[in-house]
Amino acid sequence: MTVTDLRPNMGNWQERVDLAAAFRWTARLNMHEGVSNHFSLAINDDGTKFLMNRNQVHFSRIKASDLLVVDANDPDALSGPDAPDPTAWGLHGGIHRHCPHARCAMHVHSIHATVLASLADSRLPPIDQNCATFFNRYVIDESYGGLAFEDEGERCAALLTDPKKKVMIMGNHGVMVIGDTVADTFNRLYFFERAAETYIRALQTGRPLRVLPDEIAEKTARELEDYPEQADRHLSELKAILDHEGSDYAR
Repeated sequence: MTVTDLRPNMGNWQERVDLAAAFRWTARLNMHEGVSNHFSLAINDDGTKFLMNRNQVHFSRIKASDLLVVDANDPDALSGPDAPDPTAWGLHGGIHRHCPHARCAMHVHSIHATVLASLADSRLPPIDQNCATFFNRYVIDESYGGLAFEDEGERCAALLTDPKKKVMIMGNHGVMVIGDTVADTFNRLYFFERAAETYIRALQTGRPLRVLPDEIAEKTARELEDYPEQADRHLSELKAILDHEGSDYAR
């Protein structure tokens, strides 16, 4: 029996396990920000109730049973024990209220995505297959307004209303990635950071970039969107590694 077979009497247990695994692996990849940043996962039809990490808990320690259920329409959501901090409420609450297609939302200040967000031109040109994954599939927030309290969160949410565009390069801030499931969203987050790293390292050479033609970049992006089971298998393998190591993420 693996630890993922241990199912306490809690709702949305498999979703909790998947989200906890994503937190653990994000920490392992050094894509976390200490005890800041948040992931959320909608658990009702309109997306306004969602799972989220507790306030100020390191990603490497988060367990499935630790995750909070937050109601984006409940004004008392910030008054409970270990409630999310106001910036988590502002950013994720705004997205789940206004973007029902954003079932899962992951916000990080990972190094290379944040470097990209810090450039005057934050576009990600399709210089390799990973970069082409995101061709015409991201938005750039050019109007950073400080910490993501409620007004700032509402403004950011308005940039994610196109279901095709599932990455927001948050100028001067980091990256927000949305998706249908934990596996879908984490896979996109992982490959966006890899793509940003490739681009940043290519810029560091100072040599001309080999940029794919638009039609090839779009074709590649469509093919990868339709590639069978990659996201699910990716997360499944990560959970298998955590289980083999005896991690307590699924408790």
